[in-house]
Amino acid sequence: MSAKPRVAVADTGRCNLASMMAALQRNGADPYVCADPQGIVDADYAVLPGVGAFGPVAERLRISGLGPAFANRIRAEKPTLAVCLGMQLIFEGSEESPGEPGIGALPGTFKAFGPEVRSPLFGWNLVSGAGSFLSEPGWAYFAHSYRLEEVPPGWKAASSEYGGSYASALEKGPMLLCQFHPELSGDWGGRLLSRWLGTEPGTARGQTPGGSAGAMGRSSDGQAGAQGQSPGGPAKRIIPCLDVDGGRVVKGVRFKELRDMGDPAELAARYEREGADELVILDITAGIRGVNTAADVVRSVRAVMGIPLCVGGGIRSIADAERLLAAGADKVSINSRAYRDPELVSAIAREFGSQCCVVAVDAARGPDGVPMVVLDAGHSVMDESVYSWIARAAELGAGEILLTSRDRDGTGSGYDHDLLREAVRAAPGIPVIASGGASTPEQILGGFTAGADAALLAGALHDGRLSIGEIKDYVRRSGVEVRIC
Repeated sequence: MSAKPRVAVADTGRCNLASMMAALQRNGADPYVCADPQGIVDADYAVLPGVGAFGPVAERLRISGLGPAFANRIRAEKPTLAVCLGMQLIFEGSEESPGEPGIGALPGTFKAFGPEVRSPLFGWNLVSGAGSFLSEPGWAYFAHSYRLEEVPPGWKAASSEYGGSYASALEKGPMLLCQFHPELSGDWGGRLLSRWLGTEPGTARGQTPGGSAGAMGRSSDGQAGAQGQSPGGPAKRIIPCLDVDGGRVVKGVRFKELRDMGDPAELAARYEREGADELVILDITAGIRGVNTAADVVRSVRAVMGIPLCVGGGIRSIADAERLLAAGADKVSINSRAYRDPELVSAIAREFGSQCCVVAVDAARGPDGVPMVVLDAGHSVMDESVYSWIARAAELGAGEILLTSRDRDGTGSGYDHDLLREAVRAAPGIPVIASGGASTPEQILGGFTAGADAALLAGALHDGRLSIGEIKDYVRRSGVEVRIC
């Protein structure tokens, strides 16, 4: 039996290394973290992963010498994978950081999505393949705000639809550039990685596999193919939530009367098998107790799970966020601390990119019916409406809002539709996750109808009263686009 392919994964200082390393291992590789430019140049396979903001990461790559190293690989056409921000950095620049040069190995500038769509693009969107690695159309996980409009000469590309068709992946010889995250794209992403690695049956190391192009793609002139049609945006997401206290999953009613629901890693693995689109871990008492969310819980979940992971609880600084990303989180959620220290929202968005910054907002209606901000796991009621705070959070740089109705939490009475509709109006440019009270497919469909981009659930899934497959089948038959594994 031949040795596993050795893969150098660049340490850019702001990337989801744990997710990438785990995915490469699952697909037959022997990955290692590399911060040495010559090591990147000489590696059999090299990966430039992506999480962060274009400007700061581009500067670090330039100072460290890793940027020129990847430029060398691209020009020499050596086996190279660049993911999300990593793909953007290969080019000349991005509107995210005007005037800040990228690696410049390929011509072109990434441009922001137009005002007709929400940005960032969070979630699962269809990729229509073209080429050898990209021979199989499927659902991929995206988290980005900028897109490439022109395909470089000589490169084959796959297409996705979001405010128009754009190149969501490129390949040339043994080089693969993905705007999406293959390491977080389930079985489809795993098969893509194995084709690039040459570990899929019928492929050879360092060579492109055989196979025909998918139904729709882009040629090197940047024009979309004629066959097939992707929908105009991402699928609605079903997100199990693991409320964690002391390393165990718990669930209660209106944040009280907590009961043990099991081991986080075991539940995470189960939900991925059942078709979850993402997972959220919230350490519900870390902020109150003034402690950090346990990184070992995050590591244990990442070890068994290949879908996106958002982690919140006890995040008080950039260092706290970076620690959780290093442990295996793909984005972080901040709640009470965000309200009390709004600059933290901006700092996380600047350093890691807005797609990594989720602001969790808990709401409780007062005697007059106006939903007010509540903090500290429901213990503190602020003198500000939820809608005012959501609008401010969006201006500060939040890429997504996780909105929980404290009044509905754990009751099984369904989402607060009025709360959702007004929240979407308060921050029209960013996605909103509905949370608190849903326990039936009909109630989840109601949340989507009210404007939610994703549905967060806990108790109904933990108790086995509801399954992810049941939810997706119902909402799909009702005309809502969801990812079917």
